Amino acid sequence: MSRAKCIMVQGTMSGAGKSLLCTALCRILAQDGYKTAPFKSQNMALNSFVTRDGLEMGRAQVVQAQAAGIEPDVRMNPILLKPSSDVGSQVIVNGEVRGNMPAAEYFRHKRALVPDILRAYNSLAEEYDILVIEGAGSPAEINLKADDIVNMGLAELVDAPVLLAGDIDRGGVFAQLYGTVALLEERERSRIKGLIINKFRGDVEILRPGLAMLEDKTGLPVLGVVPYLDADIEDEDSLSERLCRKKTVKPLDVAIVRLPHISNFTDFIPLEQHPLLGVRYLRTVRELGAPDLVLLPGTKNTVEDLLWLRQSGLEAALQKLAAGGTPVLGVCGGYQMLGHTLSDPEGCEGGTPRTLRGLGLLPTETVFTAEKRRAQVTARAAAPFAGAALTGYEIHTGRTAVNGAPFCTMADGTPEGCVEGNVFGTYLHGLFDSGELTEQLAAYLCRRRGIAPEQAAPLSMETYREQQFDRLADGVRRALDMDAVYAAMGLKNPKGASL
Repeated sequence: MSRAKCIMVQGTMSGAGKSLLCTALCRILAQDGYKTAPFKSQNMALNSFVTRDGLEMGRAQVVQAQAAGIEPDVRMNPILLKPSSDVGSQVIVNGEVRGNMPAAEYFRHKRALVPDILRAYNSLAEEYDILVIEGAGSPAEINLKADDIVNMGLAELVDAPVLLAGDIDRGGVFAQLYGTVALLEERERSRIKGLIINKFRGDVEILRPGLAMLEDKTGLPVLGVVPYLDADIEDEDSLSERLCRKKTVKPLDVAIVRLPHISNFTDFIPLEQHPLLGVRYLRTVRELGAPDLVLLPGTKNTVEDLLWLRQSGLEAALQKLAAGGTPVLGVCGGYQMLGHTLSDPEGCEGGTPRTLRGLGLLPTETVFTAEKRRAQVTARAAAPFAGAALTGYEIHTGRTAVNGAPFCTMADGTPEGCVEGNVFGTYLHGLFDSGELTEQLAAYLCRRRGIAPEQAAPLSMETYREQQFDRLADGVRRALDMDAVYAAMGLKNPKGASL
């Protein structure tokens, strides 16, 4: 079997749209008949996923795999860094935790991970036609270039042609692209096959003089101006625009607490699609108001975020709302916070052994251990959402003892989570993806408000994703010179001229 071709997308900065462009390319290449897989050697994000074989990887490559129509595989993201503080991260290699490292220690250690990266890449390259590789940050971070394993350093290791994307929406795109190219060494510049201007709003004709000057100064072609596309694709990390949403215009107000170490906020994207549920994020008591539902999401640092909740005054405000009958739902770390106690006898979170009181809204007690539970699961929700089918995954440290009714029952009959009146807690990420719990939750909130629920068949997240992937691919295909993209890989565009 021949080795896979590859194409790499790098960016001028974090948030330039690399993940979205890679997602689009995965979809386009799959549509064109190529067996395609994503790859990112090192990802830093708190949004993670558990594969079918119980291994942990970043959600960006999960989304890209879904766009390519394949099963997510931990080889697509061999190194995942989950920040646990401002100066350190949990290091996950090949889906397994290697430990927590301060940034300086990781930088000293990361070159030793190159064999893991190459094993994962080479293994995928034997199974697929094309690998779509995503860079991280910027290749022009000159203080980090000596030990780069994710941008030009990786491109050299696997001999990848590169597309360089800049974000015009944040301003200064010509300086972004020109400056990035200028700071690269000649051998690195020679890898760049074209420039992409991303997230454009307006008339492309206005850009033409700038594009011509950019091409003249860099000696590189501009392969496309990608518009700001109306495609709802799951976001990778805390740069997500949806986390800045503070107002809703729908009948039911769903308020999500934006914890400092928030993780897997993608759990709640299905709620945004419901016609009655207005979803917003908040960080202060003043923003809380009187919502119909409060959601406490997952977190990479439950203890520190519980202390933040307490110090910010949100703990007392949530307790008051719950006592007044407002429903509160906690997922993973948010579920742990809702209990009576959180005990960390081994200092697994932050290094200091301690026991804290929780919000006291659920009859549960959690004890943290170094062992992380990772598993895909199916379950059925209990009252008041009785019978709703749930599919998702668990990814957490800590074991929770429950002295109350369960939130759901797993396929093997094991009770999971807890319900106490109007307060709910579960470890299950992705609980709304099937669409059934979303509909039951909306109906439950409607009954409380005296609103007639809209009768509609539940829309599964899988169906919605497929629609959005096609929309994204159509927009990017129209904007990019796909002939040039294929030529960069030594291939011909099977669809013919693209512009």
